[in-house]
Amino acid sequence: MFQSFDTTSTPEHGPARLAKLREELQKARLDGFIIPRADAHQGEYVAPHDERLQWLTGFTGSAGFCCALTNSAGVFIDGRYRTQVKSQVDLEHFTPVPWPETSLADWLKTQLPNGGVVGFDPWLITQGQIEAHEKTLAGTQIKLHPVDNVVDAIWDDQPEPPMTPAFDYPIEYAGKSSADKRKDCAEDLIEKGESAAVITLPDSLCWLLNIRGNDVSKTPLVHGFAVLHADARVDLFIASSKVENLTLDPTLSIAAPKEFTNTLAKLTGKVRCDKTSVPVAVIDALSEGLAEITYGSEPCVLPKARKNDVEIAGTRAAHITDATAMCELLCWLDQQPAGSTTEIDVVTQLEQKRRNTNALQDISFDTISGAGPNGAIMHYRVTHETARTLQDGDLLVLDSGGQYLNGTTDITRTIAIGEVGSEESTAFTRVLQGMIAMSRMRWPKGLAGRDIEMAARMPLWLAGQDFDHGVGHGVGHFLGVHEGPQRLSRVSEIPLEPGMILSNEPGYYREGAFGIRIENLCVVRASETPKGGDAHRKMYDFETLTYVPLDRRLIRLDLLSKAERDWIDSYHDQCRTKLTGKLSKDAENWLENATKAL
Repeated sequence: MFQSFDTTSTPEHGPARLAKLREELQKARLDGFIIPRADAHQGEYVAPHDERLQWLTGFTGSAGFCCALTNSAGVFIDGRYRTQVKSQVDLEHFTPVPWPETSLADWLKTQLPNGGVVGFDPWLITQGQIEAHEKTLAGTQIKLHPVDNVVDAIWDDQPEPPMTPAFDYPIEYAGKSSADKRKDCAEDLIEKGESAAVITLPDSLCWLLNIRGNDVSKTPLVHGFAVLHADARVDLFIASSKVENLTLDPTLSIAAPKEFTNTLAKLTGKVRCDKTSVPVAVIDALSEGLAEITYGSEPCVLPKARKNDVEIAGTRAAHITDATAMCELLCWLDQQPAGSTTEIDVVTQLEQKRRNTNALQDISFDTISGAGPNGAIMHYRVTHETARTLQDGDLLVLDSGGQYLNGTTDITRTIAIGEVGSEESTAFTRVLQGMIAMSRMRWPKGLAGRDIEMAARMPLWLAGQDFDHGVGHGVGHFLGVHEGPQRLSRVSEIPLEPGMILSNEPGYYREGAFGIRIENLCVVRASETPKGGDAHRKMYDFETLTYVPLDRRLIRLDLLSKAERDWIDSYHDQCRTKLTGKLSKDAENWLENATKAL
């Protein structure tokens, strides 16, 4: 199994570790220390070596941080984790803090009214983050000070950093050579009069060099740093054992990671750094030399987000492969009587169905299989201790995905177990209406995710309801299932462009009762001008990539418009067309029934 159901952390370890941390703070004459869920590469996913937040607090979410002071410790979590955190940390010693509504700086003002010195590891905090904190703290006596990592000093059995070998990613999947990518990104530097750019994000490094790795679970990344020069040369800083099997361009300069900061100090000219991803330590190293630091978007970020034709074609194929596994699973699940199957059973069956395709490289994240009240925990991770048996009347939220050589998938379906109540089916239908609205969206060139995301919320808003996560995130190509910079989010200012892949996943969650989420992936494309439309206006829309039937048993037809019913029938027709002939006999029969016209 790619997925484990063991409990990886428990609240009872937190108090003792926090006490030990405070002893170190006293020795270092610090009033606090910031513990982010981040590594030096600032990717979303971290190796066991960098799971400092989980080790200290017990919180396992994919975003957040802790600030441990001498008499308080705040765990900052966004809307996705506010239910989860309550069960994972010792609430007598750690206090959940709603973030970003409450910033670290504002919280520190209330906790340290007389001032103090709060330490941070300069490799784990970005330049943008530290500037934002310091701006809000201006005029106070609170200082943020770079120090050696205090958690590492007390973590006796900390795992070693990952040293897995990287592997080549063929152009038949990448669609563009590394040389061409480097040339295009270097031209961006030349246009801005810059001599080099610093790259710390592992997905950018993998994309630029057409390599992949296994340094992080569920995401094919390899850890390293790079400097891209304006003449398209690349200095790569990576452990030698990771590149032994690679076919790399001979112009590539390879050195050990320990040489990274020394090289930065020797750079000259204008050197671009992305404040959102470059650690403070990088800026400090550059500042020691003669380079002029310029701030801007890392040159790989947007080209990586705009998938080329080969990547889009591969992703379409990967989604069909993945859809066959999902349909086999949903067919199997419908044959299981209520009360006979657990959340873990569903996860193991789904992974086996994906393995049966002979194309799965890994799952793209731990499958979320939450029934009844567990479905209300947005990023629920089922364990042997928490696994619920699926009961009559439950809703099952099944959020999962696969890593295939030709693409990364992410799909959520909410499934009725037995007879479900009217409150649940009404909420499901509103969520479905939001997903349909986003699927049908057409918008003028230049708009960002924040400009259109409300379409997916409107049916819930009209009922006085909402959900506390974004409508959608970007998705990589055999890379991270979460990939920026594009998002369908209230805070996303990045214009949506053709080739960008995003999730479309509205939801609704009733704590202690049930959860609902429906998710398809889609890709931005140029929109055809409808009859009577303005031919001179450039507009975009979405091509749906995910084709797995929706649970018709949960749809309230009386709430749907004709256009919404027509969309569902058309979508199910396409599911049937794309998947017929690719399934087992039982699943073929299930598909035929699941895609009947409303």
